[in-house]
Amino acid sequence: MNSNQQFAVSCHILTILAAYPDSAITSETIAESVDTNPVFIRRVMSHLRQHDMVASRPGTSGGWRLLRHPAEISLGEVYRAVSHEDLLSMHQHPNPDCMIGGNIQEVLCIVFDDAQKAMEAALDKFSVATILEKVLLEDAQQQRSSEV
Repeated sequence: MNSNQQFAVSCHILTILAAYPDSAITSETIAESVDTNPVFIRRVMSHLRQHDMVASRPGTSGGWRLLRHPAEISLGEVYRAVSHEDLLSMHQHPNPDCMIGGNIQEVLCIVFDDAQKAMEAALDKFSVATILEKVLLEDAQQQRSSEV
């Protein structure tokens, strides 16, 4: 799974944990919601744990919980925790003897860096709490629609 998918899964995981702040949620329960396997969930969780977003409690009553209030965890922080590559990447072997090929990487790197910074700044404007609020609103709207 690429880092963009890991970011989406991380947001999903953190939103689950935010929705149940008084419960320790198992990897199995989270995996069921994400529709993946618990091993993958634990792998993603290890990145979030390294960045002090989550902690686990072992044992029969164990599971995962948030270490901070959901409003204190920005999506930009989540992205940086799980993404190990930039959003845009350069092709590796342009022809150095070509006017365009010999100069394109330097120019595109500036553009790509600006785009990466803008995307991360946009993600910093949202928190896990914001995502939970929007999910709960969407669910309430769907419930009202199904009652009609």
